[in-house]
Amino acid sequence: MATNIKVLVVDDSSLFRQMIMDHLAAQPGIEVVGYAINAYDAKRKIPLLKPDVLTLDVEMPGLNGIEFLKQLLPTNPIPVVLVSSLNLNVFDALSAGAVDFVRKPDMSASNSKSTFFASLVPKVRAASMAKVRPAKQPIGNSAVGNVPGHMPSQSQVTAKPMPFPPIARNVLDSTIIGLGASTGGTEATLAVLQKLPANIPGIVITQHMPEGFTAMYAQRLNRICSMEVREAKNGDTIHPGLALIAPGGKQMEVVRSGRNYMVQCHPGAKVSGHCPSVDVLFNSIAKNVAINKIGIIMTGMGRDGADGLLKMRQSGAFTIGQDKESCVVYGMPMVAHNIGAVCTQASCDNIPSVLLNHLKK
Repeated sequence: MATNIKVLVVDDSSLFRQMIMDHLAAQPGIEVVGYAINAYDAKRKIPLLKPDVLTLDVEMPGLNGIEFLKQLLPTNPIPVVLVSSLNLNVFDALSAGAVDFVRKPDMSASNSKSTFFASLVPKVRAASMAKVRPAKQPIGNSAVGNVPGHMPSQSQVTAKPMPFPPIARNVLDSTIIGLGASTGGTEATLAVLQKLPANIPGIVITQHMPEGFTAMYAQRLNRICSMEVREAKNGDTIHPGLALIAPGGKQMEVVRSGRNYMVQCHPGAKVSGHCPSVDVLFNSIAKNVAINKIGIIMTGMGRDGADGLLKMRQSGAFTIGQDKESCVVYGMPMVAHNIGAVCTQASCDNIPSVLLNHLKK
């Protein structure tokens, strides 16, 4: 018999805390075992209540969510779903080991609460199955450490582009790389991109993320990685040395425009449960890209991207799936592997070398 997912709600706002508790308690298979009014309260209650998942407000008085995670996770690796306003600090908290995040609702907007809970509940369920990877203490200095409010993770401080010879110009110009990720993917995608050189074929990325956060995420990656990274705009041309992130709340597709390829970003219904959807991106690459194509599917709950990756492989693409051991949630890559969509599996650390070795062939 399946046991309920035990959740501890950590938030300093009594109104918002109660709202989360009431909604989660009404969901089948979820049990709210208690609440904490701040990080200190949470530290006292965790050993007593033994929750399976925490929901955690990032901005709290006293000990904030980021410092709390750095203290908590090395000894208590509990999956944490962040509840955050539109703030860069959410990415620092993800670097510290949180599994995923949801955007705080605008209480004055009519559909904001329903959108919030529609996102929170599946993320809590996904978190209950996630592997928690606490951040290691950073060593040395990094340029990103000079960004106000930003604490670089261990991977940001130490990882460097792979020492490979330059990629041939004809390969750069005749290849498009598509990458999709969900739960755990913000850090996994960063770990891959920051090991790649600036002279890399054009990359298009769909990461499940709310509107507003994708622009900040792209800016974060752009500071850390060798290639240019930015949030995609409708009509952007894909070219070597550029990685485009699908904007939150919009579907992104690759289309041909004369000799070039560009992205179309448009509002649309959810596909495979998501907008942006990895399946939408991968299906468009399979259908519209006549040059060499590579697909990479990474950590995430569910199956978004698996069918699209299969179509990519059937259209001649080389495809990579993140392996089980390195995934926070081995969902999307597992389904892709099981249906025959994956040419090869690799760890998050090894995906860059697999990719670069394929480009050298």
